[in-house]
Amino acid sequence: QVQLVESGGGLVQAGGSLRLSCAASGSIFRINIMGWYRQAPGKQRELVATITNGGTTNYADSVKGRFTISRDNAKNTLYLQMNSLKPEDTAVYYCNGYGVFVGTYWGQGTQVTVSS
Repeated sequence: QVQLVESGGGLVQAGGSLRLSCAASGSIFRINIMGWYRQAPGKQRELVATITNGGTTNYADSVKGRFTISRDNAKNTLYLQMNSLKPEDTAVYYCNGYGVFVGTYWGQGTQVTVSS
């Protein structure tokens, strides 16, 4: 089992910054890739960014150049640095972990609201 707990969401004005954190615990050695997803009201959950155990990153086109995903293996923590935030970034942000042999895990989500 893997437990994921997000923090760092909140209310910010357009153009501002936030950093999300995701603390992982449990059988995290079985996780191959971690990522951030988001879901806005009335919309489907979408990928924001992912990072592999080897450090390879992938970003949605809508956040490239503004968001940075990173991980601190010593702290078992995943981060999402979000800069130049826009109102359309408003959503619940979810931490995700995937392992080939253990499947997919989700955190409970953290709300990010960007005011115009």
